Amino acid sequence: MLHELITWLASTVGQWGYPGILILMFLESSFFPFPSEVVIPPAGYLAATGQMNIGLVLLFGTLGSLLGAMFNYWLAIKCGRPFFERYGRYLLIKRSSLDKADEFFNRHGHVSTFVGRLLPGIRQYISLPAGLARMNLPLFCLSTALGAGIWVTVLAMLGYMFGRNQQAIMQNLHRVGIILAVVCVAIVIVYWWRWGRRAAEKEDSGSDVGASES
Repeated sequence: MLHELITWLASTVGQWGYPGILILMFLESSFFPFPSEVVIPPAGYLAATGQMNIGLVLLFGTLGSLLGAMFNYWLAIKCGRPFFERYGRYLLIKRSSLDKADEFFNRHGHVSTFVGRLLPGIRQYISLPAGLARMNLPLFCLSTALGAGIWVTVLAMLGYMFGRNQQAIMQNLHRVGIILAVVCVAIVIVYWWRWGRRAAEKEDSGSDVGASES
């Protein structure tokens, strides 16, 4: 069943070309999530055989992911936010909780979005809380494009190197997933350490100013 799906996707990407990659990755990143692991590797394989250009595979794969994420972002603003503002009290979600989410994504949304795009089970949905919080759109797009670009590159390179050997692709993808998870944890730890340090320095400088004025 899986082999047939992969064969069909490889054939579909080959027939549709780069617009097929764009459409499938848009769907994968938005309202109809299915594994990007079965979209980009076949395109990478086609690039290895000379039927596609690897640079364009990366470009259209990343662009499709970005557009799908932007759709989820827009959907969360248009539907999610009004819903929670109107009925959130029945779900024990206070307006203050939404305001705190807004503040969090305004301060840390770029890191949350970037890291979220690299983690399985999260990458398709990180755009929703970003939209609910009305995260800065250019910053959201930049963070999403960077995270999605790394993930698409990983998948394309695996397809390029291992072709139709799905077992080898999945084995190496599992290893890469572990490495990315460790990297994400390290990024979060360093970010929070630096942010906490800057906050402490601002607090100290504010105290010094207050003491000098008094």
